[in-house]
Amino acid sequence: MLASSVLISALFAGLVATCVTLAIERWGGLVGGVLGTVPSTIVPAAAGMHLSGNEEQLMESMAIVPLGMLLNALFLAVWVVLPPKMSTQRPLIATTVASLAVWACAGVLLLLVIDQMLDAGMSNWFVGSLGLGLLIALAIRFNWEPKAAPKGSQHVRWPILVGRGSAAAIAIGCAVWLAGQGQPLLAGLAAVFPAIFLTSMVALWLAQGETVPQGAAGPMMLGGVSVAVYALIVMWSIPSYGIFIGSIIAWAGSVGGWSIPMFFLLRRRSLNRSLLESNAQKQAHPSP
Repeated sequence: MLASSVLISALFAGLVATCVTLAIERWGGLVGGVLGTVPSTIVPAAAGMHLSGNEEQLMESMAIVPLGMLLNALFLAVWVVLPPKMSTQRPLIATTVASLAVWACAGVLLLLVIDQMLDAGMSNWFVGSLGLGLLIALAIRFNWEPKAAPKGSQHVRWPILVGRGSAAAIAIGCAVWLAGQGQPLLAGLAAVFPAIFLTSMVALWLAQGETVPQGAAGPMMLGGVSVAVYALIVMWSIPSYGIFIGSIIAWAGSVGGWSIPMFFLLRRRSLNRSLLESNAQKQAHPSP
């Protein structure tokens, strides 16, 4: 049962993981960043954890997901903040290494803090809710000022897409396997390893230059909050309604309650920004 859960979850995760880069490439960073980061790999991961473990392990694994997504938001923040400040001839390599280093160091610290919180008697719901609040605050901070989020002008090559899907499949397969080995905290962290974000940033940078991934990072950060929302809902829905119905309830709740409203909010702010810039240009260069 464990082997089949790992294999099915990994294959499904690898399949759905290839969509974000294509969404950003076709629709731009705003649409692709928010709607491309709706809960995807977390769906088979949660289902696989439930099949391979018990309810308590599912609760612990999903409780760490919002804090894990906070790590991913910090990962994306590096891609926004660091490149404009670098003078190195290889900014992509430096940004990749720095973002992974930030994620890994913060991840180790996070595991230590969560372990202390659980030992102190704090509930899984408290841990998850705390992570969600911090994640939303950071995402709002990086999306407060509207930024250009252009579409790609080049196609991402298929070997990069295959590598991206494979990385996501490995991460989710490891998460399900760790849950089956009685390591729910590590499983929850592995389930949100930034395989999708990393390969999306690298693939878009190589194909489109640094402007496209930088424009997509903020919306991806905000859109990724839906994964944390999914994790909190699924802690209730799968034990109550089973894997199939419970997953549908959690997915619909996270997308309808977060992803779609955030998309319309960002689009409105982007349109207002474009209108203000257009009016400013007209005032600076009035028609004769």
